[in-house]
Amino acid sequence: MKKSLTFLCLLLALPFFAISQQAGLADDNSNLVQFSGMTITADSLNPVPYTKINDICSHRGTNSDVNGYFSFVAHKKDTVVFTALGFKPASFIIPDTITKQRYSLIQLMTADTLTLPAAFIFPWPTLEDFKRAFVEIKIPDDDLAIARKNLKAADIRMRAENYPMDANMNYRNFIDNQTSKLYYFGQVQPFNILNPFAWAQFIKAWKDGKFKSQEERLK
Repeated sequence: MKKSLTFLCLLLALPFFAISQQAGLADDNSNLVQFSGMTITADSLNPVPYTKINDICSHRGTNSDVNGYFSFVAHKKDTVVFTALGFKPASFIIPDTITKQRYSLIQLMTADTLTLPAAFIFPWPTLEDFKRAFVEIKIPDDDLAIARKNLKAADIRMRAENYPMDANMNYRNFIDNQTSKLYYFGQVQPFNILNPFAWAQFIKAWKDGKFKSQEERLK
């Protein structure tokens, strides 16, 4: 008899329980909001991509896309936190006074300057390697040494008439002359005033007396 009364009470209470559940579900659905918006910089109004948006009340969230746009479902009075690398964290509380199930927000992100500790980078991994490199280092030539080398090379060029031209020098001279003729084909060729081979040939011819007149040669 007692079991029958208990079962009858449960049957009578079931409709009231279902109605209360539906009322609670309807009330919860009325608090749902499609929360959308954009994350932009506060100074230049450029989009802040890949911002992390976290609803700390429902433990849900999303990330903004490459244009800073985001959208997800939240509740009224939820606190949403925005975090992005290089920007200060920002928070926003969804108001409970909105009448629609959509809410849009343009969140301004303020740049955050990060000061990193100084880093000293050395080309040597250990102190012993530094000592070895310091002892074996080759000091580059100074301006005086470079000038002496250039003067030495100029002196060799000026004395070229005293040294016979080898096969390589003759080949290079011939190729340079042929290239110059093809390059200036149909034009007036410039004077070879800076050609060392021409100067060497001129000095050698002058010493051999090729520029003397016929009367001076007969004397």
